Formats: sequence, structure tokens, C-alpha cells
Amino acid sequence: MGKLRYTFKTDTLFKMLFVKHKDLLKNLIAALLGIRLENIEQFTIRNPDMLPEVLGDKFCRLDINMIVNGQRVDLEIQVANEGDYPERVMLYWAREFSTSLSAGQSYSKLPRTFIISIIDFKLFDCKEFHSFFQPLEVTRHTLLSDKMGFHFFELKKLPKDVKEQDALLLWLSLFRAETEEDLEKIKGMGVPAMEQAISAYYSITASEEFREIERMREKARHDEAQALHNAEQKGIQKGIQKGMQEGMRKGIQEGMQEGMRKGMQQGISERNIEIAKNLVKLGMPLQQIVAATGLTKEEVEDLHTEK
Repeated sequence: MGKLRYTFKTDTLFKMLFVKHKDLLKNLIAALLGIRLENIEQFTIRNPDMLPEVLGDKFCRLDINMIVNGQRVDLEIQVANEGDYPERVMLYWAREFSTSLSAGQSYSKLPRTFIISIIDFKLFDCKEFHSFFQPLEVTRHTLLSDKMGFHFFELKKLPKDVKEQDALLLWLSLFRAETEEDLEKIKGMGVPAMEQAISAYYSITASEEFREIERMREKARHDEAQALHNAEQKGIQKGIQKGMQEGMRKGIQEGMQEGMRKGMQQGISERNIEIAKNLVKLGMPLQQIVAATGLTKEEVEDLHTEK
């Protein structure tokens, strides 16, 4: 059987499937949070829409934000490790938590807020595929608050053999699936939720609505890659031209070497500026942007004013 063109890790498919099939999402969340399905009394999706103008944004994040029994739960798929992922997740948590309290409310009304990340790369140096973090005192391990929590599920660490009784591993195996054979193997276990999820997968991937949404999303990805490539090439070309001019005075060979060196530096500098602009849009603190890109504090502050 062939390789899947779209998988459960495809962010547009992930969002569309689980928003359209709320019962499947509820089942998935119960497995990820380790709670009984029948114990979920309140379940609301807070961001069900995928607006065309948002899909065209290369920085669009297709997460699913929910209220589950009074708790805020945000679920996201991440395929590539683009660096500083834990810090990124903490920033998302801080935004969710800080905006959850209405004016005049007591701090005790702040809801428990969890970020769930299903990731297709190894993040932690451990064998376990599931990691859960909360703020603890470093020596006594006393819990500071149960209102902060981060779940990470690393697909690369899943066991090969999965039993039909293990709901969590069955769901994660769907996200790991790369071929039609993988899906058929899971479907063959006869678990109703898995059969329903796979049927929904084929129905959505065949729809014109999904194809159009994925087309817009794919264009945004290409635009991002092209912008970075152009910035690199432009910087290198500028450096080569400047080096050639200097080479007329210092000698052709020396000038070419100097031009190539400055071109690469210029290209790297412009790429770092592009990266810094992206991090500014994501709201990353100034000092972290300086450390990540090598730009000066003043250069990053200038980008803030441009934003």
C-alpha cells in the first residue's frame, strides 16, 4: 500500500477533522489527559474556525483550544523541531493563562491551563514517550500550583506493538501512521473510535473544502521558504559585488575571497533579521531574541518599532 499524502499530523487535516467530529476530539482528549470519557461533562471548542486570511499567514498556528470541565486545554501538532520548543510552549501557556481572568475576578478564579503537544521528533533525553511538567520546588518537589501543566507526546518513542485496549497508544499510532497499511492495521483491531477516525480521515481528505484549505496552507509554507532563500541570495550577491569592487584595488584573487566571505556574512545577517522579525511577531522577550539571532539589543528594538 502507498504512502499517505496527508497524515493525521497534517495541521489542516488535524484541525478540520477534530473540529467537525467533536466526539472524536473528546475521545482523544480523554486519552491524552488520562481521564474517563464519561467524566467529561463540559466540552467546548473555543477556536473552531480556519479563516482564509489566517491560513495564508505563514506564522498561522492551527491548534485546537478547548474548555474541558472548566479547564483550558490547548492541543497542537508539531512536526519539525524548529528550536526552543519548550520556550515556545511556555509562551503559549502564558498567553492563555493571562487572558483567562476577567476584570475584577479573584486570582482563585484562574483556571487550570494545560498545553498538549503531539510532536514528531525526540525532545527529551528519556525513553518515555509521554512527559508531563508542572512547577515544583527543586529539592522538596513540592507542587507550586496545579494550574500549570505541559504534556508532551513524542511519536518517535512509541512502541511498535500496540494493543486494542490501550486507547492512548491507539490514538498516538494514528498520528504516527505514514502509510495506508498503517491505517488498515489500526482499523483491523476493531476499535470503534479508530474505525470512525479513519473513516473521517478518508472523507475529509477527499473533500474539495480540505483541498482548498490545504492549498492555501501549502502556499504559505512555500512563501516562507522562498522569502528566506531570497534573503540569503540577496545578501550573498550584495557581498560578492562589494568584494569585487574592493578586489579591483587589492587584487582579483584577494577581492573574490573577501567578497564571498562578506556575502555569506551578509546573507546570514539578513536571515537572522528575518528570524528576529518572526520571533518579535510571536512575542518572544527581547533578550531571548538577541541570544537566538546574534543581533544587538538596539537592532532588535528597531524591529519592534517596525512591527
